[in-house]
Amino acid sequence: MSLPAAWSKCWASQTSKPTLWDASAGWISRGDLARRTKAAAGRLFGAGLRKGDRIILSAAASVDLVVAHVAALRLGLIVVPVNGAYQQGELAHIVGDAEPRAAVVDNPQWVRWLAELAPEILVASPRLDLDDAAAPSLDQLSSRDPALLGYTSGTTGVPKGAVLTHGNLLAGAESVRIAWRWTPDDRLVLALPLFHMHGLGVGLHGTLLTGASAVLLDGFSASAVLDAAEAHDATLFFGVPTMYTRLAQSHRVSELSRLRLCVAGSAALPADLHRRLGEAADVRVLERYGMTETIMLVSNPYDGERRAGTVGFPLPGVELRLAPDSGEVLVRGPNVFAGYWRRPEATEEAFDEDGWFRTGDLGEFDEEGYLRLRGRAKELVISGGLNVYPREVEDALRSHSGVDDVAITGTPDEEWGELVTAWVVPVAGNTPKLEDLRSHLDGVCAPFKHPRLLHLIDELPRNALGKAQKHLLG
Repeated sequence: MSLPAAWSKCWASQTSKPTLWDASAGWISRGDLARRTKAAAGRLFGAGLRKGDRIILSAAASVDLVVAHVAALRLGLIVVPVNGAYQQGELAHIVGDAEPRAAVVDNPQWVRWLAELAPEILVASPRLDLDDAAAPSLDQLSSRDPALLGYTSGTTGVPKGAVLTHGNLLAGAESVRIAWRWTPDDRLVLALPLFHMHGLGVGLHGTLLTGASAVLLDGFSASAVLDAAEAHDATLFFGVPTMYTRLAQSHRVSELSRLRLCVAGSAALPADLHRRLGEAADVRVLERYGMTETIMLVSNPYDGERRAGTVGFPLPGVELRLAPDSGEVLVRGPNVFAGYWRRPEATEEAFDEDGWFRTGDLGEFDEEGYLRLRGRAKELVISGGLNVYPREVEDALRSHSGVDDVAITGTPDEEWGELVTAWVVPVAGNTPKLEDLRSHLDGVCAPFKHPRLLHLIDELPRNALGKAQKHLLG
């Protein structure tokens, strides 16, 4: 079954049941969502889009954005979710690689950039202000049909598109439905962005699959989350460690106790923060582990100890083992992606000879079988739950007149997970300051990729082949 077919089956019952809320639209029902997505799919079809075409989606979380996303999937389009903070060069790479036929965006600057990059692309707002047209037959999709093209990079510095099928997305949402006891009576406060797998593939897709409901917030603040939980009788909250740090700092933190489940992911949750939330709000945050290529992999148990500093056990349907030579986490299952978009060599490299996906993360099991992540073989930095690709930032900084050489790493931080850290070998007589480097990246890299810490060093440690040995820094 495809993901939209599973959703449609749910919408056919209790059509008046509330399913999504935002500050502009208020509550819409299952029946409303079914009708609106059918009409939106018709408009996309009328504009010339067909099964297999790629469509960029990048806008603030809203009912309109969800309608556009679901309509695209029902029509068989391949959704390309993109962070709206990306600058022109970052967007240009995705446009050139994915070759989208359309883009749904709410940033006027992006509209101008897209017109320059690819004038032939159809650009629309999340309201899909296109001509009405009759909807074609919808939801006629195989579990093997591609549904999502999620861009990720690892160590290469050049983002690759991970092709996730309808079966992958369905398996990912179903595994957490089972593991977290998600029911139609649950209501999620969803403050995560919908360009990220945590917010989109787990929060939104899981809500629609279970027939539950979600309150969509355009951005995060501790007060907005707690207000929404109270006003809408919410039962669930999913967040990244940065969000939980700010909730723990709020004088209202005890209000989290009204929720039956709080889930953390996208970066490691500090054990001390886990403890503080337990003491202040009587909340045992459930930490889990996933990535773009696999959606969700591992979760602490709903019943039983949610062990701080670990990510728990494999989710239903997921097989996991550690490589005997390195301790790298290897996985396989129906949630694991089909491969990288137009990159057969990268796809081959990502799997071992027995078909296990190499996550690039290093792990170990404790005495009771809980998985603990102890580092990354890949050099990805995760700050505030968002991926920062070191090589991309390094390449941009090397054009600064005061930078002779540079390496980007992550420094552990309780609030952000990791702080983007620049190790700079300065040009003699032209030593840059942190604010100089950040200003240099304005308009080149999204603000979350800008370094927050700067270390000036005499030289980078390198091996015999000239590769920077980042583990020797710090």
